[in-house]
Amino acid sequence: MQQQHRQPELVEGSLPVFVFPTELIFYADDQTSHKQVLTLYNPYEFALKFKVLCTAPNKYTVVDSTGAVKPQCCVDIVIRHRDVRACHYGVYDKFRLQVSEQSQRKALGHKEVTATLRPSASQEPPSTRPQDEERRIKEQFADSEFFEQTAIQTESRPVAGGPSLLTVLLGLVCMAALMLPTLGEQESTVPLYLHLSVNKKLVAAYVLGLLTMVILRT
Repeated sequence: MQQQHRQPELVEGSLPVFVFPTELIFYADDQTSHKQVLTLYNPYEFALKFKVLCTAPNKYTVVDSTGAVKPQCCVDIVIRHRDVRACHYGVYDKFRLQVSEQSQRKALGHKEVTATLRPSASQEPPSTRPQDEERRIKEQFADSEFFEQTAIQTESRPVAGGPSLLTVLLGLVCMAALMLPTLGEQESTVPLYLHLSVNKKLVAAYVLGLLTMVILRT
C-alpha cells in the first residue's frame, strides 16, 4: 500500500518571522529620521500576508499596514513618526508584525520591533547593560495592548466632476447684475431700485471673471 504523505500543518504562532531592523530610533532634531523603513522577509515556499499592529498607533503613520509577501521575497514597510514632542522622549513603543498564510486567518507567527523617540543623536542616553534595558522594556510592556494601524487620510477632496453649486449660483447672480440697467437710464421698465451703479457692475464683472477661471480649472 502506498502511504500518502501530507505536509504537516503549521502550528499557530510557531512560524519564525524575519524583520530588519528590530529597533527603530527617531530623533526629534533630525527630520530625515522621522521616516523609517522596516523590511519583512519571506524565505518560505508559500506566500504570506502581514498586518502591522502597534501599542501607540496614534503616534505613527504606517504606509501599507497590511499586505502580502511573495515566496522568497521581501517588502518594505514605511513608518513615520507624526507626533514629535518632548513628552514622548525616551518612551518605548512596540510594533508587532503578524503574518499568516493567504488562505487562512490564523496568525502563524509574529515579530516585535521597539520604537523610541530621542531628542538628538548627539545626546544619546547613558549606556546601560543590555540586561537592565531589556528588563525595563519588558516591565513597560507588561500590560500593553497592540492595536491595528488604520490608514491615515491626508486630505479629503471631492471628485473632480464640475463646479460646486455655490460657484454656479454666484456666477448666475453676477450675470444677472450685469444684465440689469445702469443707474441713470431713463427708458427702462425695470424698477429704479434694481438699477445698479457702474462701480457695482464692475465688481460683478470682476467676480464673474474669477468664477470663470475657477470653473475652467475644475
